Amino acid sequence: MSTPLGNFVRAKRDSLRPEDLGLPAHQRRRAPGLRRSELAGRAGISVEYLTRIEQGRDRNPSDPIINALADGLSLDAAERTHLRYLTKISGGACAGRSRPAPPDRTVRPAVRQILELLEPGIAFVTNRLGDVLAHTDDFAMVMRDTGLLDAEEPNLTRYVFTHPRSRSTFIHWDQVADEQVFNLWLGPSTESFEWFTADFAPVAGAEFTRRLHRQLPPPQVPLTINHPRTNQLRWERETLELPTTDAQQLVIWLPADESTATAVDQLRRRPQRTTLRAV
Repeated sequence: MSTPLGNFVRAKRDSLRPEDLGLPAHQRRRAPGLRRSELAGRAGISVEYLTRIEQGRDRNPSDPIINALADGLSLDAAERTHLRYLTKISGGACAGRSRPAPPDRTVRPAVRQILELLEPGIAFVTNRLGDVLAHTDDFAMVMRDTGLLDAEEPNLTRYVFTHPRSRSTFIHWDQVADEQVFNLWLGPSTESFEWFTADFAPVAGAEFTRRLHRQLPPPQVPLTINHPRTNQLRWERETLELPTTDAQQLVIWLPADESTATAVDQLRRRPQRTTLRAV
């Protein structure tokens, strides 16, 4: 049975081009990316041992082995952090309660005050599962007609994979989908991950499950949305990790170009503003 660690190593190996690592580009390859023998050689381990890791038959490789794989795969800092995290959960180090439960949705008063100070900025509080826990007025202004905030407990991951308007809202839907699924692995805990995916996977379908075991961190790119009352809006996103056990984050959207800033100013002049609220 495969593990998150094995899935990641295999996916990353498949994504690399031999010539980018200074290896000869053979004409005929049965699969894309590096061969197992090539990665094993770069990492200084046997092909047999690499196979056991990828197939999930070795769930507890040592720190030197993990570091060697990271070097062999030329991982960047974020990917190395993710690799160490996957090693822990594959080995059971993060195992917890036998009955998974949803994470706490409480937003601390201090965080609410920060949101108030950010007005009229576009910001919201979320967690790794995609719950939209609180937001500013202007976030509601931007997302009001997309359907995201129509649910009693809005969730960006559910919206992306199940709402009929999500693909028209997000111009680069695949990028957003990759981001939301990758975030699931990062918290709040393996228990909440299991609770969410067990409930959600049958509803979300193949687009979700195909991404669930891909494991590769998506690139950080601007977010482009198709706003129903104005032009396309492009956002740079800043994410601040909040010091809580619920893996909550404060996400701020900043206009990525002058046309977006102008469009937002025009939206602000229109009536029907909402009030800041927890959701």
